[in-house]
Amino acid sequence: RLQSTPPAADLALVQGGFGWSSATGASDAAAKVQTLGRVDIEVLWLFSLDRPVNSLLDLVNQRVATGPEGSGHRVMLQRLLRQFHFAPGQVQLSELSGLAARDALVNREVDAVFMVASPSSPGVLALLSTPGVELASMRRTTAISERNNYLETRLLPADALGTHLPGQDTTVLTTSTHLLVRQDLDPALKRVATAVAAEVHGGATPFLLAGEFPSLRFSDFPSAPEARQVLTQGLVRLESLLPFSWAQVMQRLLVIGTPLLVLTLILWRLMPSWARWRLENRVTRWYGELRFIENDLATHAVNLSGMDLSRIHARLNAMEVAIVGEGLPAELAQRCYTLRQHVNFVRQRIREYRGR
Repeated sequence: RLQSTPPAADLALVQGGFGWSSATGASDAAAKVQTLGRVDIEVLWLFSLDRPVNSLLDLVNQRVATGPEGSGHRVMLQRLLRQFHFAPGQVQLSELSGLAARDALVNREVDAVFMVASPSSPGVLALLSTPGVELASMRRTTAISERNNYLETRLLPADALGTHLPGQDTTVLTTSTHLLVRQDLDPALKRVATAVAAEVHGGATPFLLAGEFPSLRFSDFPSAPEARQVLTQGLVRLESLLPFSWAQVMQRLLVIGTPLLVLTLILWRLMPSWARWRLENRVTRWYGELRFIENDLATHAVNLSGMDLSRIHARLNAMEVAIVGEGLPAELAQRCYTLRQHVNFVRQRIREYRGR
């Protein structure tokens, strides 16, 4: 469902044995999803009625309730039966599960019940509480867990789940439950989902101390970077203080606004210098133009006609108007005053030429 197009789910709880490090042949598909951590320990439960079952070999020619086709319970049992070299049909599998499987076992419609579930699940507690139902203390668990790296041998102490639940110390196989997400899911949603998982699954259980889960160690799936960030550093400050939607808005504003603020500060520091340079460059250009006019007067004084003098006079007037209208800062006022004096000096020379 995570990998369907379009996706039918954003998050999923998946038992161990279906990831990239398992022998299921699903490693390519597993690479398209990420884990936010292992969030729970599930037990491989095997129950029987009025007779002990201590090995999968005891299931030969037995009817076993193990859930519908394609369920995690059935896939797990079928995989283990193949490893024990069971021939097809040697074990009759029923699609019953949960409380329905308990009722079928009590009514002797099936000989055993196999399920992969948390110790606190209603079906498990119901079976453990039913008179005559026995929990298998499995043999050869070390060999099974060595062959399947997603399984682990644990001891379930007597009374761990309640009075006489179970009635004696029992060796069981366990696997981890993974919280999976699509690889392309929004990073913010991954962070929030990890934080929620830590809040919900961070307590103590019969197999775990408080705070042990969620964990990214020994995972069957590639871990999400956002999960590593949250589990080691916690949520982003804004996401821990504000509602999710507001936190995302604020983060986007920061992402957009911070570069703009930096650019504004840089321009605020550079603009005065640039403006001063621009004005100084303009004053220098006026001085150059004035000197060019003076050179014309000095070089062509005899040949200048009245029209040429009028043109030069118009240029001087335009220059003076530009100087007055420029609004130069105080530090350039002295240069502008001197420039206007030079303009008046050149204008006086033009009058002298006209009087000749």
